[in-house]
Order: sequence, then structure tokens, then C-alpha cells
Amino acid sequence: MSNRLFRLLPNAYPVVLDTAFALCATAVYASFAGISSLSPWFGYPLAALIGLPLAVRRRYPLPVLAVVVTALCVATVLEMPLEPHSPTAFALYAVGAWVPRRPAVTALVATVVMSGAALMVSQPTPDDIGLVAFVGLYGSAAWALGRFTRARRAFAAREEAERATRAVTEERLRIARELHDVVAHSLSLITVKAGVAAHVARTRPDEVVDALAVIEATSRDTLVEMRRLLGVLRSDDATGTAPMPGLADLAGLVERAADAGVDVTLEVTGGGLPDGVGLTVFRIVQESVTNVVKHAAPARCSVRVAVTDDEVGIEVVDDGTRAARAGGGHGLMGMRERVAMYGGDFEADRRPAGGFAVKARIPLS
Repeated sequence: MSNRLFRLLPNAYPVVLDTAFALCATAVYASFAGISSLSPWFGYPLAALIGLPLAVRRRYPLPVLAVVVTALCVATVLEMPLEPHSPTAFALYAVGAWVPRRPAVTALVATVVMSGAALMVSQPTPDDIGLVAFVGLYGSAAWALGRFTRARRAFAAREEAERATRAVTEERLRIARELHDVVAHSLSLITVKAGVAAHVARTRPDEVVDALAVIEATSRDTLVEMRRLLGVLRSDDATGTAPMPGLADLAGLVERAADAGVDVTLEVTGGGLPDGVGLTVFRIVQESVTNVVKHAAPARCSVRVAVTDDEVGIEVVDDGTRAARAGGGHGLMGMRERVAMYGGDFEADRRPAGGFAVKARIPLS
């Protein structure tokens, strides 16, 4: 019950404020009616028409302004008010804040003209021109403040919508990178081994069994990673049921690459990376080795990962003769985006001596 009350308080506060001002305005104008020459049967209902509609000014800004201004102009002609039309200013703020520009401007002009005309009829002397100007400026200032509030709310709403759009886009790109890295790596290994099996099926049947074993193991690992990704998408707390791959999983990655015909040497120094950085390092090495399998196998490849207190360096170099084209494909783009998320540096290009090199540096601070 108390939690529900706390949730209702922010929405109830404006209503309470408007109701309080409406009651105060009604009481003030009822006192004006009591000391004026008007009949109580006419003065008190007129005071109610001036004050009470302000309680619903946010919901019906234009009708409330019309009722309040009309009643206040009648009271002014009858010399009842003793203050500068504060109920009109209160209603004009609501019109400025919640009504579109064209009807809001029309309402302001009509209100200023009607109020000024009523004041001139009530007190048609040159000395009262200043009072007319003051009442007009008072109402216009309230209307302008309402317009400013409306513009500020619209700006905040646009910013919130843009933040939501950016968040959706970034999450979609993150999921796309994960899917690409998982599926591309596994399918590359499966394709290579399936091709080997088809090539030697008649002459070397024993190698077909080995190839099928690699395909089975790779497919099983891919299913595990896909389930982890689906767990991330389905869970409320954005955490999957399986741990994210990191430095400890690089050895298994190297073994699978060797099964696909790429001789990979792995050197890892240091450790203790945060989960997000560890996943980024794993995906960069995975994508780099996958490119070697797809574009340069059979080849030799060296992977070096050096973790220091300040940064982690990644270097994947191969000696293949058909190295991947620098800057092309979604894989290199995904690696570059992953490194850029942490403010690091990324390079990928052919080596002068042959082969291809991928280098990345990710700061840890």
C-alpha cells in the first residue's frame, strides 16, 4: 500500500498544487465580493467561476482560460478585483505549457485585449494605462514561462527517444557481432572439414571419421554458445546461463583451428581481465583465426596476447598466401568496433613478407 502511494505522489502533486491555488483564488475573490457593493448571490458565484476552474487547468487549459477570463472581466467592470488578475496569469501558464503554438498565441492575444478593455471600462483615466500595461505584461510573462516549459519538456523527450534508439541500435550491433563471430568461426571449420571428408572419402576413409568427429565437436560447441546468447536475450538481468568465453578458452580455440589445417601457436602473458575485455580479446582472436582458416589455410599462425597493468595487446600473424583483404567484410568491421568501444587501437593489413597481421591494443584504465 505504501509503495503504491509513493508511486502516485509525483502524479498527484500537480493536481494538489492546482487545487490549492484554485481554493485560495476563490477565497480571495469571495472576500473581494464581500467588501464590494455586489449582491452576495452574484458576487460569490462569480468568485467561484474565477477560482475553481483553475483546479483542472492542466486537463482543459483553453476552456478554463475562457471561463476565468470572462468571469474576471465581468468582475473588473463591476470594480470587484483588488489584485492584478493572478488567476488569469495562472491559466495563461497552462495554455502556454500544454496548448500548441497557434491556438496558444490566439488565446494570449484575446486575453490581453479582453483584460485591457475591462480595465479601461472600469477605470477610464490616463493614470490607469500603466495598470493595463502591467496586467498585460504579467499575463504575457506567465504565458512565456509556460512556452519555455513546453519547449524544455519537448527537448527532454527528444533526448530520451534518441537515447532509447541509440541503446537499441548498440544492442542490436552487439548481438550481430556475437552471432557473426560464433557462426562464422564454427561454419568455417565445419566447411573445411566437410570438404576434406568429401575429397578423401574414397581413398582415405579413416580421415573421414576424423573430419566427422571435428564437425560434431564444433557443432556441439556452437550450440552451447548459441544457447548462451539466447539466454542473454531472454533473461531479465541480461546475464546468460553459461560464462562468457575469455583468455582461458583460447587454448580450445587453437585446437579447433589446428583440426582445420592451420598450425597455430599461442602465447599468453599476464591475466586477470574483466569479463567484457576478456570476451573482446577472445572474439578478436577467434575472428582472426577464422579468417586464416577461410582465406589462407593451410598456413601457420601465431597468436600473442600480452596483458599488463595498463593495457592488453593482441597480435595475430599468419604466413598464408591468400590473406583476407584489409578493411573488407563484417569480421574486420566487428573487431574494429569492439576495440573502439574501449578506446583502443586496431590495425589489420597484409604483411610485406606475405601473410596477414591483426594487431589491437585495448586500454584497461
